[in-house]
Amino acid sequence: MYTVIFGRPGCPYCVRAKELAEKLKTEREDFDYRYVDILAEGITKEDLSKTVGKTVETVPQIFIDETHIGGCTDFEAYAKENLELYK
Repeated sequence: MYTVIFGRPGCPYCVRAKELAEKLKTEREDFDYRYVDILAEGITKEDLSKTVGKTVETVPQIFIDETHIGGCTDFEAYAKENLELYK
């Protein structure tokens, strides 16, 4: 399972999502992730909107195995439901 987190510096939700991904990576052999700093990479919210298929207003935007999951709280809910985290 490969996760990509699109975020930006100074965003508390991006930090939370990255911390969760790091925790999952340590606890699960089948989990890895990449954090993409949208400012450093020159990616705009419009670029993310095209990838997601709907208007993106906030970061982080998170994809698991190329499927859009949503933001940080969506990622936390997904992890709790599907990845046996917090159980």
